[in-house]
Amino acid sequence: MILAAGAGTRMRSATPKVLHRIAGRTLLHHALVAAHELQPARTVVVVRHEREAVAAHVAEVAPHALIADQDDVPGTGRAVACGMSVLDATTVAAAVAGGQVGDRSVLDLQIEGAVVVTSGDVPLVTGELLGRLVDAHTEIGNAVTILTAKVPDPTGYGRIVRGTTGDVMAIVEHRDATDEQHRIDEINSGIYVFDAAVLRDALAQVGRDNSQGEMYLTDVVALAREAGGRVGAMIAPDASAVEGVNDRVQLANAGAQLNRRIVEAWMRAGVTVVDPATTWIDADVTLGEDATILQGVQLHGSTRIGSGATVGPDSTLTNVAVGDGATVTRVHGLDAVVGDRATIGPFTYLRPGTIVGVKGKVGGFVETKNARIGDGAKVPHLSYVGDAEIGEGTNVGAGTIFVNYDGVHKHRTVVGAHVRIGSDNTLIAPVTLGDGAYTGAGTTVRHDVPPGALAINSSPQQNVDGWVERRRPGTQSAEAAERARRAPGSHEGLSSGGQGPTHEGES
Repeated sequence: MILAAGAGTRMRSATPKVLHRIAGRTLLHHALVAAHELQPARTVVVVRHEREAVAAHVAEVAPHALIADQDDVPGTGRAVACGMSVLDATTVAAAVAGGQVGDRSVLDLQIEGAVVVTSGDVPLVTGELLGRLVDAHTEIGNAVTILTAKVPDPTGYGRIVRGTTGDVMAIVEHRDATDEQHRIDEINSGIYVFDAAVLRDALAQVGRDNSQGEMYLTDVVALAREAGGRVGAMIAPDASAVEGVNDRVQLANAGAQLNRRIVEAWMRAGVTVVDPATTWIDADVTLGEDATILQGVQLHGSTRIGSGATVGPDSTLTNVAVGDGATVTRVHGLDAVVGDRATIGPFTYLRPGTIVGVKGKVGGFVETKNARIGDGAKVPHLSYVGDAEIGEGTNVGAGTIFVNYDGVHKHRTVVGAHVRIGSDNTLIAPVTLGDGAYTGAGTTVRHDVPPGALAINSSPQQNVDGWVERRRPGTQSAEAAERARRAPGSHEGLSSGGQGPTHEGES
């Protein structure tokens, strides 16, 4: 059971607290992943504040989870009671649907066994830690087992008061603690394992006779002891793992701790991270052995980095697949695919739908969008490639623009294999360049180019002799030109109308 009903007012945000993100997941998603690792029979999320948004997120990331709505009665005890009602009702309904009722009463069909209660705002709690808590609970046969932590400054936390045998005698809130109890450094994390029957019976007795008028879940602990049950506690090996997030400062601290954990895990798995302090890796990113992550890299979403690939420095990739042995340098990429041994960058923008083939190249100051760049094809510099398909082995000259938008619709350009596009070309889509075609420098391609053809549309160059001295007299350019004219071997007298070189057989 994950408690996610609170408003989280200290976040000062229109976004519900549990939907704030670190490491590419919401706080609630982290809690759901940890719960899923326990392989529970049921998972229920208790919601209230911004109910529709939270429930929709649960349906997206954990469609198997149940939703329980907390009513107007405040308090964590009431939240758990609402969650138990949904769990029991679901279990009974499943038994009835499966024909398992027989002579048993409805009460006999309610859930049994261990019920883990955790929170949607403790993103550093892992499934492994929860599993150890459940094991401790079942091995000893506790009625309640509490996950606790020892902290240097327990101010504000509920203190764990133990008896001589180590059993938990009580949880005392800070404001109610004696001077001696204030010196206790073991605190309540708010994460529990309950025996279902004990929890159900105790919740029926929990009242609201307190200064806050709330149903406290901690009252269940006292009621379980009064009923003769044993209350145990397991101390978390790392207190930071159970820290909750209540404001944006704690959100950032939790994000940094989680990122440190993720980065260190990848380094131990065979990935080189040159500067962990400037490297951010989301929880769902995967990295191959011998990948190298240089300084200033952010890997988000479902990004996958292949074996032996190098990313960075100063690159941000979101949902990008980078192939084995590829190199990605100073790149911003989103929803793109980079083939094995391809080279990307520097200062390159891979927009959604970009696919770069094996040994492909997308060079400096190039932007691509919805473009398939074939194996061994190259777009080396200063170009925009949008809504295009470029065949294998093709080379795109510097400064080439794929003009894909007519103001109303997007159109596609198809470039064949082993095409040579000259520098400073403009390709007006829709247009097709056949295999092996060439284009001259400065060409505007408005019509299809047949395979093996050369497309050019430049005019003969004309020189207007003496134009600078006449139209820009007194300028430094005019003075330089006059000096050059008077110099021995000057170019004065050259033809003012020149015809550039022609290709054999061309008019």
